[in-house]
Amino acid sequence: MSSKTSKPAGPKSLRLRALSHITGQSDPPDARVNSADALAVLHELASSPLTAASSLKLLHELQVHQVELDIQEEELRRAVADLETALFRQVQLHDFAPAGIFSVDRAGVLCELNRTGAQMLGFERDLLIGRALDSFLEPDSSRALHAALTRVADTATVDGCALHFAERDGVSKAAYASVGPDPAGRGFLIVCVETRESVRDALVQAVPRPILGGT
Repeated sequence: MSSKTSKPAGPKSLRLRALSHITGQSDPPDARVNSADALAVLHELASSPLTAASSLKLLHELQVHQVELDIQEEELRRAVADLETALFRQVQLHDFAPAGIFSVDRAGVLCELNRTGAQMLGFERDLLIGRALDSFLEPDSSRALHAALTRVADTATVDGCALHFAERDGVSKAAYASVGPDPAGRGFLIVCVETRESVRDALVQAVPRPILGGT
């Protein structure tokens, strides 16, 4: 199968084809043209009784074709604008979802994550790419996550597990992770939602403790 692709006809080629179509003659080998002389050629041909009818018909066809191109260009611009709006909305839904969304490779290394996920791990998003997600988990949770990843890899179905993030700044977080295959085929998608246990821990941290031995 040939790999050659057809190139758009230039002004010279279009003019010669128009002349050939109207006059019935073969393309003149020494014709000299520029990109602005198409209408002049048609006007010249329209002034001759022998080619007037054909040239006027061709001029009409060109005008109709120009209108069609203008309409298609406007429709294309609207379609591009609609796609850009839809893409922006999808980015918003992903970034501001009330759950941490992580894309990891087969080894559990972070490839992508949303804003909520970065906040959950406690670092700027750019600093997290390339780091292993389990490095932010307690040892038991790390093993549970890898077991879930293995099950998903074996069954291509969604699995899940409870996770405890390693304590940071005196606060620990508990979450439930839903794990599924990444549709892009690069690894896995993980969605983490903080559970009541982490909320309870945060509330306990915020409650003032009584001072022993006070009067």
